[in-house]
Amino acid sequence: MTPKLPPALLIDLDDTILRFGLRADLSAEVALEFAEEALPLTPGQLAAALEQAFDAFWANAERHRLSRFRPLDEVRREIVVALFDHLRPQAPGLTEEVALRFADRFHFYREGRIECFPGAVETIDELRARGTKLALVTNGRSLIQREKIRRFDLEHRFDHIQIEEEHGFGKPDERAYLHAMSALGVGAKECWMIGDNLEWEVVTPQRLGIFAIWYDGYHQGLPKGSAIKPDRIIRSLTELLD
Repeated sequence: MTPKLPPALLIDLDDTILRFGLRADLSAEVALEFAEEALPLTPGQLAAALEQAFDAFWANAERHRLSRFRPLDEVRREIVVALFDHLRPQAPGLTEEVALRFADRFHFYREGRIECFPGAVETIDELRARGTKLALVTNGRSLIQREKIRRFDLEHRFDHIQIEEEHGFGKPDERAYLHAMSALGVGAKECWMIGDNLEWEVVTPQRLGIFAIWYDGYHQGLPKGSAIKPDRIIRSLTELLD
């Protein structure tokens, strides 16, 4: 049984409030646009290779740490250029110039299509109306995250906004959750954490005694064999009001 709403909520931004769409779908879309350059590889093969390259790049903890404050378009160019270098013996048309165009197209679509998940803003407003304290806790660069916060008129909706670059620590560092709780004046048993990243928004919060809700906004379900068990799974922020 899910307990009633706590005094405070810590909420993630990207892919929790804001919807980017599934990266794999975008990889397939852009690969289709570059089908001729990729021959004899099929768009499906190119898209699968791109997803593997993205996963491998971000799965490296040290590389992830060093890249999280770099411009995303620059990082995406680096990943695609390295991948196309690897694939060029099979597909000579995947030149460095094509790699740069591919990466820029991917970045343009990825960033340009951001929108709020249906009902997200309305739910946040209703939570505030009910007296719930709210903290927006997001990783990443200040410039990029602040622009999104302004673009979607989120700033006045939160009692505390916490961006990784501005504080020098971010999820899953325990300090990120402890600082946010301190800013709201609550303890672990008085708040929930909500987000789409199982490691960042479930594992560490649970270790601190926070009720951790995994946000499955794209209806993918838990990864097969996952040892991580969220306290609750939701597919829309509106479920918080149930």
